[in-house]
Order: sequence, then structure tokens, then C-alpha cells
Amino acid sequence: MQYFIPFTVGFLAAFLGLLAPAMLNMTAAKISIEKNKKSGIEFSLGAIVVVFIQAYIAVAFAKPLVNNPSIIAKLKIAAVFILSGLAFFFFIKAKQQFKTSSKKQRFGSFISGISLSALNMLAVPFYLAMATLAESKQWIQLKSPDTILYVSGATLGSFTIFASYVFLANHIAKRIQFIATNINYVLSGLFLVLALITSYQVIIV
Repeated sequence: MQYFIPFTVGFLAAFLGLLAPAMLNMTAAKISIEKNKKSGIEFSLGAIVVVFIQAYIAVAFAKPLVNNPSIIAKLKIAAVFILSGLAFFFFIKAKQQFKTSSKKQRFGSFISGISLSALNMLAVPFYLAMATLAESKQWIQLKSPDTILYVSGATLGSFTIFASYVFLANHIAKRIQFIATNINYVLSGLFLVLALITSYQVIIV
């Protein structure tokens, strides 16, 4: 169980963060439709190479921050704003019409996965926020083996989402607006609940 929880936290962080239709998962689906599922999986593998690095950087920053007791309370407050911001972000996305990119890939699918994933500037702050929040709730400890398990869970969670978009590409393409709207509302609600729970813990401490 002590190994299961950090892995699950990382898995769920990535799963929820990438569930809504966006650049990476929709590109994986697009490649699957235009080329084949093998190319879509190659793109996904390239993308998770970067996810692994991003999640590892996040926990590397999280550890020294959390080890400073005076910063923990501030991190909880920061987490409230981050989670509230994510709730607002997904709510706004639910209101917008989703458009897929028509740009053609200039490189091989694997390299394209690495390139596009590296452009995701929100990944490191997101995994940092989730790691510090999980540590504050004593779900994980920011030291080995928990950090490796967290990063591994985030990597597998990312691949699970990308692979799902690859294999369900045709179904998703036909219902993209309905899926995008409803998933974004669900994610908005989930992050809002987390923000409220964290706010309550900040107030009572």
C-alpha cells in the first residue's frame, strides 16, 4: 500500500490533467486517423518521455520547498489558487468551441511527440502543485522511492490518456464538442472541490 498510493497520486494527476481534449491528446488522435494507430502510439511514447522529465523536475523542486516548514502553509494557500484557477480554466474551456489543429507534422511521430510535449509550459507547475499538495496531505513523501513512484505514475497516466485517444480516435472525432464540453465541466468541478477542501484545511489550521 505504501508504494501504491504515490504511484496512484501521480497517475491520477496526469490522468485528470490530460483528460480534456487539448493539443497533445488530440494530436495523438489526429495522427491515428491520418496515419495509423502505430504512429499514434509512437507519438504518445515521445510525449511521455518529456512528461517523465517534467514530473521529475517538479518533484526535485517540491522537495526543498516542502522541507522548509515555514513554506508549507504558503504552499497550501498557493494550492488553493492553483486549483481554483484550474477549475476556472476548465469551466471556460467547456464554454468554448473546440477546434482541432490542421497543421501537418514535419517530423516522425516520436519526435513530434517529444517536440509538442516540450511546449507544454504548464506541466512542471502542475506536477509541482500536485506533488506539494499530496505531500501536505501525507499521501506521499518527497523522497525515494515515493518520488520515483509518483513520476512513474504520472508517466503511465499520461500514456493511458494518449493511448485512449489513439484507439478511440474515430469515436472522439465524431463527438469532440460534446466530449470536450462535458469533460471540462467535470474537471472544473473536481478541481473546485479540491480547492474547497484545501481552503477548509488552511482555515482550520
